[in-house]
Amino acid sequence: MKIKYITLILLSFSLAVANAQSKAPATSVWPASKANAWYAKHKWINGSDFIPSSAINQLEMWQANTFDPKTIDRELGYAEGIGFNAMRVFLHSMAWQQDPGGFKKRVGQYLAIADRHHIQTIFVFFDDCWNPTAKTGKQPEPKTGVHNSGWLQDPGARLNDAGETVMLQKYVTDVLSTFKHDKRILLWDLYNEPGNSGKKDKSLDLLSKIYSWSRAVNPDQPLSMGLWDWSFEKLNAFQLTHSDVITYHDYEEPDKHERVVQLLKAGGRPVICTEYMARPRGSTFANTMPMLRKENVGAINWGLVAGKTNTMYAWDTPMPNGEEPKVWFHEVFRKDGTPYSQEEADLIKKLNNKQQ
Repeated sequence: MKIKYITLILLSFSLAVANAQSKAPATSVWPASKANAWYAKHKWINGSDFIPSSAINQLEMWQANTFDPKTIDRELGYAEGIGFNAMRVFLHSMAWQQDPGGFKKRVGQYLAIADRHHIQTIFVFFDDCWNPTAKTGKQPEPKTGVHNSGWLQDPGARLNDAGETVMLQKYVTDVLSTFKHDKRILLWDLYNEPGNSGKKDKSLDLLSKIYSWSRAVNPDQPLSMGLWDWSFEKLNAFQLTHSDVITYHDYEEPDKHERVVQLLKAGGRPVICTEYMARPRGSTFANTMPMLRKENVGAINWGLVAGKTNTMYAWDTPMPNGEEPKVWFHEVFRKDGTPYSQEEADLIKKLNNKQQ
């Protein structure tokens, strides 16, 4: 971990925020006072990155033929049962492009289900992780024992294609305009891990564009762009200085993770970890979630229910025979609602002051 990068960026960030505090117009980054007032209205934010176990990727989740409200309802019920109050959910531009009206209707259905379970949602627009080429229609079956074999980047191979960029602007503007006042949405995470998959600074142009498109809509909910690789100085600087609420990913052991928390909190804004918990790497519920609770940092782990994404398997350790790993990488529940670890489930309940 290259702490020197984040330290320098935070200094620049703090100065930029200080200069903007008193004069920030409605279409610029929120003053820290507004962001902190927003955060104070919420209970401690915690939950999972969520896709139903019946979907391999974002298109299978959102396309009309495979949208699965019954599974979504059942699995969000598991989350409610342990006190989770937030889910981070990935959208996909091609699902919107295929059927804008139907797509937004399904987003509304999802939000209604989540709201019945007292869960707010963090929606993610774009993503630089995993497969660069997406096709609408029937999605592939999972590759046996392979982590996230069907997950899709967005826009992926279409990055910085001028014609695609016009479509992406319409997509972002339409979705934000439709849901800009929806209290069931916690915040908008504009871009997951920009620069991943070897893109690095090539993603900065789209990142800056989506920020401008989103600010032009000016939703009630805060905007964020999660940090994840401390070596990406230009991307990190933009993400920090243009986020109302600071979000980040950290799969390290808790002593290293806590140093990152302290540095990010130095910017004076609310902080939410939107990905953590990879058991074999030393990032677990038992050693990390209590630390995040103590620091009043939101805690969103990757994965709720083991399913077609295969994220019980490690990133870099495929299991071709498809046997269950001795230690799950991600996920909290089996499909039938049984916790992977009852001890973990009890800890989550305890941290949420939920009666055993």
